[in-house]
Amino acid sequence: MPRPLASMHLADLGADVIKIEDTRAGDYARSAGAVHGDISYFQLVNRNKRSLTLDLKQAAGVAAFLRLAASADVILEGFRPGVVDKLGIGYQAVCAINPRIVYCAITGYGQDGPYRDRAGHDLNYLGYCGLLDQIGVAGGAPAIPNFQIGDLLGGSLSALVGVLAAVYDARGSGCGRYVDVVMTDAVFAHTIFPLLAVLGLGQALPRGEDVLSGGMPSYGVYATSDGRHLAVSAMEPKFWQMLCTAIDRPDLKPFAFATGAEGQRIRHELETTFATRSFAEWTTLFERVDCCVTPVLRFEENLQNEQLQARGMIVEVAGVKQFAPPFKISELPFEARLPPPGAGEHSEEILRESGFSADEIAGLRAQKVI
Repeated sequence: MPRPLASMHLADLGADVIKIEDTRAGDYARSAGAVHGDISYFQLVNRNKRSLTLDLKQAAGVAAFLRLAASADVILEGFRPGVVDKLGIGYQAVCAINPRIVYCAITGYGQDGPYRDRAGHDLNYLGYCGLLDQIGVAGGAPAIPNFQIGDLLGGSLSALVGVLAAVYDARGSGCGRYVDVVMTDAVFAHTIFPLLAVLGLGQALPRGEDVLSGGMPSYGVYATSDGRHLAVSAMEPKFWQMLCTAIDRPDLKPFAFATGAEGQRIRHELETTFATRSFAEWTTLFERVDCCVTPVLRFEENLQNEQLQARGMIVEVAGVKQFAPPFKISELPFEARLPPPGAGEHSEEILRESGFSADEIAGLRAQKVI
């Protein structure tokens, strides 16, 4: 998903994004991504794009790709290192005909280093960069997040930063760039608090014991009497004081930043207090007290959340609910111009726009290149 999501963000911003798929199965996410029913995650990350099928193992397919690349601003690819060069469509081949090209490769481990050729998925990247070891409760195993931190934030958003900076530079200098985005690197570069622990203590604290993972009672998750949870992040003194007043525990006010054994004692006191009322009761109370205590909503509840609704964060495209872009830009309202494309749906249209004649397109089709 890193490349499809990154390119969808660009498409939502108005870019003409051409999704290149093979001439057989196309993007396997069309079918393999339907993990809970008929709707595939393909449908959630491919709006506002056009699809072109190309057989890049044929010389005619490579030639067609390069002809398109000659006028492109950006190429995003997600093969293992070296594959695009073997196909004849790598950065050097494109740069020779389009010096302004921004060519972005998104991989798990990068274009160099001893792991460059290893296979991997999000959990592997989180494991290698040290983050996975930090997620979970004290004394428990590492927790598996139901969210691809490496893929979607490390891969997609880091790629956008590099790509957009390179495009901006190319517009002025006429010189393109090769953008090497590595999902492991991107997550590693944002693990700020574990690094603070290493710099100060010589090692990261065990999961559940650092200030943001359970070591400080003013920052954590607490169960209510009916098994729901509240997110408490009353880290500033004023918020902690307001929290203690709201729950009628003024005796806890001196202990906002307690850690160690004292911190665990205060955490236990909070656990006992929050367990005395229901989720609805606490939610109603804290809606009137602005001290950074909020309900932990179930995901289906989020779809009806008044704040997300007011922000227009849920849209419907081709009958499928999905997320709107996570940025609002003045004078640039979001528009679902195109639904997720069928494989090769726009092949002839794209080739015609790129100067291919009817005979050339017919020839490519006869050779099963498109």
